[in-house]
Order: sequence, then structure tokens, then C-alpha cells
Amino acid sequence: MHILIIEDDRAIATNLYDFLESRGHSVDAAADGVTGLHLAITQPFDGILLDIGLPGMDGITLCRKLRREAHLDTPVLMLTARDMLEDKLKGFESGADDYLVKPFALKEVEARLVAMHKRHSGKVISRILESGDLSFDPKTMSVNFAGEGVKLPPKCIRLLALMLGEPGRVFSRKELESGVWGGVQETSDTLRSHMHELRRALLRAGSYDPIETVHGLGYRLNTRARV
Repeated sequence: MHILIIEDDRAIATNLYDFLESRGHSVDAAADGVTGLHLAITQPFDGILLDIGLPGMDGITLCRKLRREAHLDTPVLMLTARDMLEDKLKGFESGADDYLVKPFALKEVEARLVAMHKRHSGKVISRILESGDLSFDPKTMSVNFAGEGVKLPPKCIRLLALMLGEPGRVFSRKELESGVWGGVQETSDTLRSHMHELRRALLRAGSYDPIETVHGLGYRLNTRARV
């Protein structure tokens, strides 16, 4: 997952950053509310860890702006020392998805992030992922493109399922590697070879390659519906 940490306590932010990165996630961080809001709006994230007591702009205001002005539904987990019910209710009212009181266990933070991401991407229950004339059934692990079944090795299926979860979005190399292999690979050859195999199989089945290389950024899935 691609995670944004917005936390002004350097020790807490560093611990979160190092732990999540060691777990294979892609992580960015901001130490104030204004910078955090800018990053949250201008970059795609799978989850946000948000402190309430931030300089520049507090977490409650930031979350409200994220939801009501930017109209983004990125999952937000608030991390704060404020443990009163009133504080928690304010957090949820502002648009937070979950709330965790400091001190917290790093493993619990990751578990909550993963749970939020699954709910947000619709992976809590198995459902067929579809975009245009491309579909993937998680229950049977079957891929269908333009009416043709596509046989793929497991890693290629995971690559495709990841991109099918958010068609049109640009996925960075780091995000794809983290999502499929659990961490960044030493060289780009592993991802490149699997992506080549996936694209070749889809091209054979559907007469066009639905995966676009966005130079300097990553890959994007662009499909079209059959006519």
C-alpha cells in the first residue's frame, strides 16, 4: 500500500515510517497539516495516518477539507493522545474511518490500515473485478478478456487484480512490487518480465494491450468496452 503519515512528533513518525516501510509499504510523511493536505490531494494514497494536534492545520480541519472540499475518500486513521469520547466523535464527524489512541502497537496500526484498504477497495467480500471487456473472478482465479479466457501465472494474476481494483490509476513500480511480492525488488527485471508476460497474454486474447506504460511514473490499466 501507499501510505501517508501526517505527524509532527518526529519519533512517532520515524517509528511508523520505518516499520511500515520494512513491511513492504510505500510511505511518505509530512510534519504539518498544510503540507499533509497538499500531499493527500496531489498524490494517490491507499491510507492516511493522521495526527490531530498538528501545526499549521489541525487534523480535524484537514480531514474535513479532504472530504468536503477535495472530495477524496482515501481511508483515514486518526492517531492521537486524545481519548475522550467527544474527541473520537469529532474525528468520525470530520470524515475519519478509524481512530487509534496513543500509545499504540505498530502491528495494530498496520492491521487497521489493511482492514480499511480492503473495505475501501471492496475486497472484504470476493467480487468480480471488471473494467471494459476485462474481468477477474477472485473465487475461481479466472481472467476473461474480450470474451476469451486468459491463462496466467499467479504473479501476473496478482498484478492484473491490483490494477483492476483502480482502473485508470497510475501505479508506481514500488506499489506494484509491494502489492505482488510484498516488498521492493532489488532490480526492475522481476516486475518488467512479469508485466511483459501479462501484456503479451492479454494482447493475444483481446487484440489490444490494455496496459499503458506511463514513462517515469509506472503503469496504468486502460480498457474499452466491446461494441
